[in-house]
Amino acid sequence: MKTIALILSLLVAGTTLSFAQCGKKFTITTSKTEHLDSNGNVTRTDDEKAVVVIGKADINISVNDDHKMSGTITADTCNWPIAYKEGKTIIKAVIADQNGDNKNVTITIMGKDGKVTLLFELEGEPDDRIRVAADKFEETV
Repeated sequence: MKTIALILSLLVAGTTLSFAQCGKKFTITTSKTEHLDSNGNVTRTDDEKAVVVIGKADINISVNDDHKMSGTITADTCNWPIAYKEGKTIIKAVIADQNGDNKNVTITIMGKDGKVTLLFELEGEPDDRIRVAADKFEETV
């Protein structure tokens, strides 16, 4: 009986660790933006600072401390076996730009080999997907 209790405790602890960053607020800072076509080919690269803050229900994006967007998360899935290093989160959101125009966006956050990238896909714009690599990925309060 003690063995079963120990195994269940370890399984619960492992599950908790695998979702350690899910449902928490975090900030991602980037310095380079790649624009991709629908086939994944890079069409343009820009050196620009972006800060993406993702909470439980909202997202805020600032590019070069000037261009700001914010939105509401409508759905998400999250699975990170190694928090902030290996895993994947998919976020569906409605984001308003500076003009107040709302756009549906899917944001895929992928961690592989310790590197984290974000892919932004705006609904109706398959030839201008945006990919950024995280220079800094941290949990915030």
